[in-house]
Amino acid sequence: MLSQSIDREYVTHTPGERRRVKAALSLCIVYGCVGALHSVSLGRQCVWGLGIVIFIQALRLIFCRLRRGGAIANNYQPPVSLLVAAKNEEAVIQRLVEQLTQIDYAPLEVWVVNDASTDRTGEILQQLQQSLPQLRVLHRPPNSFGGKSGALNQVLPLTTGEIIGVFDADAQISADVLQQVIGLFAQPNIGAVQLRKSIFNRSVNFLTRGQAAEMAMDLWLQERRVGIGGIGELRGNGQFVRRSALLQCGAWNEYTITDDLDLTFRLHLNGWDIACLLQPAVEEEGVITLPQLWHQRNRWAEGGYQRYLDYFPYLWRLRGGKAFDLWLFFLIQYVLPTAAVPDTLFALGWGRFPLLLPLVVLSFCLSFIAMFLGIRRAYKTPWWRALGETCLGIIYLLHWLPVMISVTLRMAVRPKRLKWVKTVHLGA
Repeated sequence: MLSQSIDREYVTHTPGERRRVKAALSLCIVYGCVGALHSVSLGRQCVWGLGIVIFIQALRLIFCRLRRGGAIANNYQPPVSLLVAAKNEEAVIQRLVEQLTQIDYAPLEVWVVNDASTDRTGEILQQLQQSLPQLRVLHRPPNSFGGKSGALNQVLPLTTGEIIGVFDADAQISADVLQQVIGLFAQPNIGAVQLRKSIFNRSVNFLTRGQAAEMAMDLWLQERRVGIGGIGELRGNGQFVRRSALLQCGAWNEYTITDDLDLTFRLHLNGWDIACLLQPAVEEEGVITLPQLWHQRNRWAEGGYQRYLDYFPYLWRLRGGKAFDLWLFFLIQYVLPTAAVPDTLFALGWGRFPLLLPLVVLSFCLSFIAMFLGIRRAYKTPWWRALGETCLGIIYLLHWLPVMISVTLRMAVRPKRLKWVKTVHLGA
């Protein structure tokens, strides 16, 4: 079975050095391909040909007709276990626990893993257990391995749910969330469902407004990627996974810093589909400073890029729309920002415009359309206000270029040390 071979190679020992070699080789390939495109006479034609492919795919996404899902099976009501891994979350944990225990669904159990917190998280959870009998708490000792993945793996054998829901400690949800989610699992091919993420403090500053626009764009793209036969992706907070699918994939990978992105690949490689749900959304706290954003997005970029390095030999087994979608978005999201450095250098040397500039412009045009339509759909915003928010959002998205350039260079040079750095939640 595919999951067994993946588990043996990537879970039984630390693959950090192997990733560094792969990252260095990948960087050399990208730089070499850019140099070749600048050197050969057909280089510009190749770029324009790839641009046509991206343009056609963009049209397919824009005009995709979505199939409606949601509460479609009134007689399907499997047991559900909701999990939260909490480390130093005293500012937000009580609010989330109270919301989880008020969800209108049965049978339901709520598990919170106190991951060796050094603040009042453990004390707050003990107090809540006295008034909330459905709350169960697992306390992890200091120096436990695996970060969030390790916490979730440790509590998983104690749970009984057929559907496993995972929330971050800063999540805010509605009481009817499961009534909308569970119906999708009546479809036997659905291995996981991802809720739309929303930023509840989006009015704070430019960065939080940009994150809100980004989340709306992401859900719009994901829905349509699934709609044209591509892949849906998990986003960590507000994800639901079928237990049988999770066990088939070997549970959560403790040797990655982005467990959700890693699990996404494992599910698709084992033949499962991931659905995305517009409503209800899971709200979370957006970071409010540039240093916080830089560290968070570096982690996301590294984890997202790392999974391609880890599972590259297996990804070729995907067929049809999933394979095409996966590699095209890999090109747009990871390769193009990385290739911007050699492309600019070669362009300066040759005294001409960067060769990949049409692909970059096309990618930002697709992002602009997806963000505008995503904001309109998610927040019911008037078109003129959505247009303004989209313009700000596109400026905000420019941070991804230096993030990816930094991450790919660092991964190719420095051996990776597994270090799980949590985002500090204020709870305001």
